[in-house]
Amino acid sequence: MKFGMKGFVAAAVAGTTIAMGSFGSAQAASGDKTITIGWTAWSDAEFVTKLTKTLIEKRTDYKVKLKMASIGVQYQGVANGDLDAMLMAWLPDTHADYWKKVKGKVQDLGPLYTGAQLGWVVPDYVPKDQLNSIADLKKDTVKSKLDGKIQGIDPGAGEMQLSEKTMKAYGLDSDYRLVSASGAAMTAALARAEKRKDWIVVTGWTPHWMFGKWHLRFLKDPKGTMGAEQHVDAVVRDGFSKDYPQIASVLSNMHIPLDQLQAAMYDARQTSYKKAINKFIADHPDEVNSWFKKSS
Repeated sequence: MKFGMKGFVAAAVAGTTIAMGSFGSAQAASGDKTITIGWTAWSDAEFVTKLTKTLIEKRTDYKVKLKMASIGVQYQGVANGDLDAMLMAWLPDTHADYWKKVKGKVQDLGPLYTGAQLGWVVPDYVPKDQLNSIADLKKDTVKSKLDGKIQGIDPGAGEMQLSEKTMKAYGLDSDYRLVSASGAAMTAALARAEKRKDWIVVTGWTPHWMFGKWHLRFLKDPKGTMGAEQHVDAVVRDGFSKDYPQIASVLSNMHIPLDQLQAAMYDARQTSYKKAINKFIADHPDEVNSWFKKSS
């Protein structure tokens, strides 16, 4: 996704809410060598955030503390200075509502990756002549195949907010229910459908490892309610660049081509994030080195 989407705190998925006070202040004290970064367990966000932590700790004197939190809590935390940074600001559409609330209170260091896309996704075995557009969901034959359900992710995700608008825009409210769950629950439902070759529509995004595992496609969105191409930016608290100029430079320089990111995410799914991150660093030395070059 410079790129989907999207989240809740792990505890929030279990029904618990994290209060911002539990983070403590991220404002840099004199000589502070710890940087606090918020993240959500979306596959792209997890890879990029853990890659950033690994590189910072290997190549600088700083330590990185990761705080899992819902996307709304992350924006609030960076704006309040309770978090130093978040590496998953989906702009301009997906997180538009969150961005409006913090604009002017945070600094956008630019895209980490571009070409991200949100939308509703179906397995490629679903015939295109029957279901190729969100508008096709109004067909009675399609409704019966899908059991009146669109499988979603975390209720706080920007993609879910856009999906709610999409339901209304296409007049699907009375025929379908948008099921809130988690990213893991969405891919589990997709895996079950794939095994049985059942029809399913899920809220999806690229980059995501599921596009490496299965043959999938986005439904066309003639009304454009799911947004245009997105970029995913690094956003830091006010004063971060002054307190941590070296790290701000790294985040400003950092950019991962979408195909590289998606391949690395699939590696992480097949092995582990630690192994996939080490492989990515080994496979792309020139690119990684360029992130640590001092800005002129």
